[in-house]
Amino acid sequence: MTTSNGISSSASLPPTTQSAATTATAAPKSRMGSGAPSVNGSQTNYPPAIPLSARVSAPLDLNTVERRRPGISDIDPPKRNRMFDLQEAPTYRPTEEDFRDPIQYIGRIREEAAQYGIAKIIPPATWNPKFAVDTERFHFKTRRQELNSIEGGTRANLNYLDQLAKFHKQHGHNLTRFPSVDKRPLDLYKLKKAVETRGGFERVCKGKKWAEIGRDLGYSGKIMSSLSTSLKNSYQKWLYPYEEYLRVVKPGVHQLLEMENGGPFTPSPAPSPLKNSTHGTPAANLLDSPAARASAALNASIHGEVSATPPPETVRPPHKPNGFTAVNAGGFTAVNTHPPPPPVVHSGPSSFTPVNAPGALHRDVIDSNASTPLRNGTSPMLSAHNTPDLRPTTFTSTSHPNGHSSQQLKRTLSPETEMGVSSETDPTGSNRRSKRAKKETAPTVAGSHMVQPRVSTPQPSNPTVRSADERPGDRCEACGQDYDPSNILLCDSCDAGYHGYCLDPPIDGVPEYDWHCPKCLVGTGEFGFEEGAVYSLKQFQEKANNFKEGHFANKRTFDPVTNSKRPVSEDDVEREFWRLVESLTETVEVEYGADVHSTTHGSGFPTIERSPRDPYSVDPWNLNILPYHPESLFRHIKTDISGMTVPWLYVGMVFATFCWHNEDHYTYSANYQHFGATKTWYGIPADDAEKFEQAMREAVPELFETQPDLLFQLVTLLTPEQLKKAGVRVFALDQRAGEFVITFPQAYHAGFNHGFNFNEAVNFAPHDWEPFGELGVQRLQDYRRQPCFSHDELLLSAAMRKDMSIKTAKWLAPALERMRDRELGVRADFLERHKAAGQHKCKIDGTGEGEQYACPLQLETDDTAGGEDELICTHCKCYAFLSRFVCARSDKIMCLRHAGTFECCSLPEPDRNLGSEGHRLVYHLSDAALTAFVQKVADKACAPEAWRAKFDSLLSEGPDPQLKALRSLLTEGEKIEWDLDGLDDLKEFVERCTELNDEALNYTTRKQQVRRKNERVGRGRGAAKAAASAQDADEKEKEYRKIENLQELIKKADHLAFDSPELVALRERFDDIADYQERVQAALRDSPSSQSVPRLDELLEEGRSFNVDIPEIESLDKVVQQLKWLKTAVDLKKKSTTLEEVSDLIQQGLDLGMPDNHPQIHFYREKKSQGELWESKAKELMSVENVHYQQLDALSKQASALPVNPETLAKVEAILKKQRDAQNLIISLYERSKNPDFRQRPKYKEVREAMEALSALNSKPAGTIDLEKQQKIHEDWMRRGKKLFGKANAPLHILHAHMKQVEERNTYCFDVTEQPQGPVEPASRDNSPEANGDYTGPGQNRPAYCICRRPEAGTMIECDVCLEWYHGKCFKLPRGKYREEDGYTCPICDWRVKIPRDAARPKLEDLQAWQDEIPNLPFQPDEEETLESIIDTGVRFREHVSRFINPVLSGPDELSSHRFFLRKLEGADILLVEELNFFKQEVHKLRSVADTPPPLISVSLSTRKPRPTKQQKQLMSQMASASSPGQMSSAAQMTPKTKGPGSKHRQSIDGSAVHGTDEASHTPPGEPPSSRQRFSEQDYFTSQPASAFDNSPTFAPDAASNGGTTSPMHAIDPNLFEPGGHAPTSVMHDVFKSSSSGGEIFPDVADNGGGHAEEALAVTESSGYAE
Repeated sequence: MTTSNGISSSASLPPTTQSAATTATAAPKSRMGSGAPSVNGSQTNYPPAIPLSARVSAPLDLNTVERRRPGISDIDPPKRNRMFDLQEAPTYRPTEEDFRDPIQYIGRIREEAAQYGIAKIIPPATWNPKFAVDTERFHFKTRRQELNSIEGGTRANLNYLDQLAKFHKQHGHNLTRFPSVDKRPLDLYKLKKAVETRGGFERVCKGKKWAEIGRDLGYSGKIMSSLSTSLKNSYQKWLYPYEEYLRVVKPGVHQLLEMENGGPFTPSPAPSPLKNSTHGTPAANLLDSPAARASAALNASIHGEVSATPPPETVRPPHKPNGFTAVNAGGFTAVNTHPPPPPVVHSGPSSFTPVNAPGALHRDVIDSNASTPLRNGTSPMLSAHNTPDLRPTTFTSTSHPNGHSSQQLKRTLSPETEMGVSSETDPTGSNRRSKRAKKETAPTVAGSHMVQPRVSTPQPSNPTVRSADERPGDRCEACGQDYDPSNILLCDSCDAGYHGYCLDPPIDGVPEYDWHCPKCLVGTGEFGFEEGAVYSLKQFQEKANNFKEGHFANKRTFDPVTNSKRPVSEDDVEREFWRLVESLTETVEVEYGADVHSTTHGSGFPTIERSPRDPYSVDPWNLNILPYHPESLFRHIKTDISGMTVPWLYVGMVFATFCWHNEDHYTYSANYQHFGATKTWYGIPADDAEKFEQAMREAVPELFETQPDLLFQLVTLLTPEQLKKAGVRVFALDQRAGEFVITFPQAYHAGFNHGFNFNEAVNFAPHDWEPFGELGVQRLQDYRRQPCFSHDELLLSAAMRKDMSIKTAKWLAPALERMRDRELGVRADFLERHKAAGQHKCKIDGTGEGEQYACPLQLETDDTAGGEDELICTHCKCYAFLSRFVCARSDKIMCLRHAGTFECCSLPEPDRNLGSEGHRLVYHLSDAALTAFVQKVADKACAPEAWRAKFDSLLSEGPDPQLKALRSLLTEGEKIEWDLDGLDDLKEFVERCTELNDEALNYTTRKQQVRRKNERVGRGRGAAKAAASAQDADEKEKEYRKIENLQELIKKADHLAFDSPELVALRERFDDIADYQERVQAALRDSPSSQSVPRLDELLEEGRSFNVDIPEIESLDKVVQQLKWLKTAVDLKKKSTTLEEVSDLIQQGLDLGMPDNHPQIHFYREKKSQGELWESKAKELMSVENVHYQQLDALSKQASALPVNPETLAKVEAILKKQRDAQNLIISLYERSKNPDFRQRPKYKEVREAMEALSALNSKPAGTIDLEKQQKIHEDWMRRGKKLFGKANAPLHILHAHMKQVEERNTYCFDVTEQPQGPVEPASRDNSPEANGDYTGPGQNRPAYCICRRPEAGTMIECDVCLEWYHGKCFKLPRGKYREEDGYTCPICDWRVKIPRDAARPKLEDLQAWQDEIPNLPFQPDEEETLESIIDTGVRFREHVSRFINPVLSGPDELSSHRFFLRKLEGADILLVEELNFFKQEVHKLRSVADTPPPLISVSLSTRKPRPTKQQKQLMSQMASASSPGQMSSAAQMTPKTKGPGSKHRQSIDGSAVHGTDEASHTPPGEPPSSRQRFSEQDYFTSQPASAFDNSPTFAPDAASNGGTTSPMHAIDPNLFEPGGHAPTSVMHDVFKSSSSGGEIFPDVADNGGGHAEEALAVTESSGYAE
């Protein structure tokens, strides 16, 4: 029945007696006389799937689950009286220090804990990571587990009874209940096993062992006399017919299963029945096969009972249980599951899919990752101890050529999917691969909870292509045809269809009873867990808690002490679990959320991606971090492997179990329980793994017959009690929240949960795992199962790391050597097959005869790691990483073990071995490269041993080993990261020898080195510290330089017994010192003066080189130094010396002990006195203002014979050189000024610079007066030019600058390309850029305005008469004074309006006359080119305008052009008198504005206010300082004396600083000092009007009030600047008075400042004219 929570429970055997009785006479399913019925009745419509990641449920309350309680759970004692009397596995409680490194800690406990297979580790109380799973979004899919189907013996029992019931039902007998013996039901399966154990039915009968069997079956005590007879009759009636049927049929069925599997079931208990290849042979023609004989026997037994004319069927009835129902045939289906969608073929539990079934795949398109076990002679074979061998004795060594099957590494179940995407595939696409190999979804068997573990492989005959909507039974499985559907007979178990006439013998009608095909009657032993529903954690918690409470509700005993039912203990749960597992009569189903991928569902530990700041995200015990520990080999795997390097999650409920298994590749595993109820573990150590496997085979051989890889499927349990009886050691432990369980390599383990809990597990691989890993890979290859990764690639990756240590090489080298030997052996075997295939010149090793026959095999070397599909052997599924054989026709990959022998294509085996038609042999590394690579690692691993051998060899060579060799050996040993025996002693000995050797070195080379170091002291930073260090070193060396110490050092070296070049040199040096002392004593006994100084010096240097203190050296050194001094004193007389050298020589002689009355001392003292007298005289001459060059020259000549100071002599020579250079320059310039060729005369600039340079000298060289006269002539010409431009008071250098401005202005005004045009409106009334800002020069296509003929700029004003626009700046019109309604008349229209001018305008004729004077000048003027340009421009314009000067042609039409030329003439800075007067008269005549005609002019003077000269300024300064009028009057009459320009700073009225100039004067010597002040060009050309004025009627003096000006300004009389104006009566009047009004020029200043002259002077200077 089915409970409300989805858990089913079965009643006592037999469970379906009533239903079996009602169907005892039912006819089998058939299509005979009917249409096409539905496969399994009506189909269920699936609701649309919702992705797990999109689901949100109520969160789990972590307060409702068991969590770790530090200090409480840690003290739980181990159970003493465990069920089955199991010993407790060890529990470890590391300290915080021990817990820091998981690999290191596990390594310490490994030796002890590995003896148990499993161990528990309880972290320190401070280690408590938070639970990181989002319980609202975490959803998972469960597996459904029927407990009594998991136990191997129970499952075998139920499978056998199911097949037995089908067999008898097919013969018309219903086996609805066990036969009764002694009023007890007889277990037919146990009876069958008991008879098998004793040799079979005939032997038991002959031996009369039925009573013995009865006792074995539990019929003890008083045995009835008919017991033996009852047992015999029951066996004979129920078991013997079926056992005889199996004896005949089973080999044929196994043959068909092997054909589906693609090869033999290996390892297997007997040779394969697949004798020969059936390639190309249809199944319908297998008339002589065991299967055909079995089918014939079965059909013959029921042929007479078949109805000739079966009743017609419209719909095939659903399958009904028959007798005993196996747990995987027609069992309970949970309410939350859905039937598998069509058109997948649903095979029964004991059914098989024929080779031409619709779901079969052709061998050319089958997934190459599927695999089945490979037959291997070294593999463990299934025991046949109690199972008779029913197979033929022949075995074909060549496996089936189409070895394909679905491969599962750890669980046999359908893949967990979400929206059609396998959860084993990393949805992030991060190059992760699953722990399980890639496989197609295995079809779920209809009516059971298992998943077909292998996809059926088609028979290698021509397959029949079927449509996608074809149903099982639509075709005949024998002939593969779909015609005549009315004669297709369907198997009542697997729905496979057969034509009645295709059976052997044929069946003419529908059998009266159920009909089952031979495969269903024999059984395949396939079993797996079906998928359950999807849950959140909270939902699953509720389900788990409700089930546990309901299950134990009636099993809890009453406790009189507490007056309530006792709580369920862990022992109660354990006993109940094993009771349910072994129960035949009670079936309990639970669900288990196992193998949930953390990559898609989230890890229970914090991760770096989600919680980067959580310290537990990088904790080494975090299961996301543990696989990549530096000591874990998984860090060398280039991809993530889900479930192995990426954790899997497990959500359990009570009784949810994980069956016996060991980890893939025999790796370690770590399992952490985040929260929840206890999880009980059972472990078997690796030493008992073989015993365990043997015990499993002996306990349930039926399951291993067709499922030799049963232990890989994790679907089978065997009780610890049975295992202990088989001699297997089993240990147990209980895991609780917050605890780790570690499983060790090759250790089998299983367990179950006590309630709702959440665990997380991952694999890791320390170095000691590697040998187990190699065995694990070999085991996977034996069973033709694909590994998770390439073991060889992992070893090579680890060996290629640059940081590989000797510790790593120690375990890696043996592994690589085994890999190398295995690989070279496989290559040699293939090479042998390749050479034997045909005569040719082999490419692999270059040997063989038959030069004319080329080797067809393509040999390649590819050291890149290809993809998984490029490395997996098609047959055995191993990684062909080091070498692979590629079929050119089918692209299939084979390892060299199966290269050529595996039928990869239609070529015969010799041609495949030969490599015909482009077959390729690919090596990852060549033989030589592989050998060299492995040897390199082996050498590193053997480095400690090699070093020890060198050490022993060195000591055996002699009593005094060389220190260099000892040092080299020590250095080599220190580089070896290993604890070397003898290294510490060697290091101590070498250090002592080195210390003594260094002391020996000090006597030979150290003194010279220290001396060189001392010489460098003081050149860099820290000079004082370096000097102190050098001094300390010298003090220490004093001890080293003693001869006694030298003798002691030689004795120490002899005692230590070593040799070195330094010791040899030391001994030689000691002998040389003794010889040296004798030679020095002999030299000192002779007269020193008769000795040669070089010889004595050599003898002295020889003594110093010994680096020891020899008493004779000091005496010899003094004698040598005195002789050298005398020689130096003599030599110094022959050359000039300095005063310092003489002084030093005298002092050196005295220091060396020379007497004061020595002739050489006396001589040099006299020389020193003469030199000091010369020094004082020279300094005295150079210190005066006017140097006497003749005396200075005489001193210079005396210096050659006296010791003088070089610096003083250099100063004297420098003064004389300047004087000579200046004189030569003056003479050169003067002579060049007289050159008849004017162009060869010097430039004025050269003369001016030369004269300025003379000011630095205190005297004038000869010729200076003559050159000054020539300069005066040239400057007089320049002054005439200044007067022409009205700049008489300006410095000379201002002339050229002003002429440059005149040249530029005339370029615009005298532009002959500009034509007269009408008035042009300015483009904008706004402020514009500076004039000419947008145009490059005259002649451009631009509108020109005003008298300056430049573009619009600044404030523009329009004349009311001629409508021409003028710049306010050109007419000095103040901003704001002009208003548009007032009107304006320009000076062109009204001649009375004065044009303000900053300088006078010379006439063109005057400039030409001034230019004519240039050839007579002594120098070439700087202004020559500018003057020529000004004159040329004026002449050219005069010629241009001459054709317009014709009074006869002048008329009103010419008024515009007359005004145009008048503007240009008025704007120019030179005066064309005739032209100007003509156009002014004509304009007035044609359009008169003034009452009188304009007067004729002959000059154009400046309109600027007159500025005071320097003398006038000084006079004003004196007047301002006078305290009374009388003083002021007297000061005005004084003539000031001025010697030079002042440099005082004065403050102007407006606060701006007025600075005096202290720059070098451009005026040559001889000119009055008052003219030497330098002025800037800005001082003379800044147009700043002194006041706002205009004499026109428009700008009358009274208009100032309208311009916003606060201080009144008086109008200047125009007659002041006219030629006829009155001259000033006095200097004071000329400076301060206006000629018209007599008023002061600075009235506002006087008013503001009280009339002080200094403030008035500041105002004039602020305008820029600072003469």
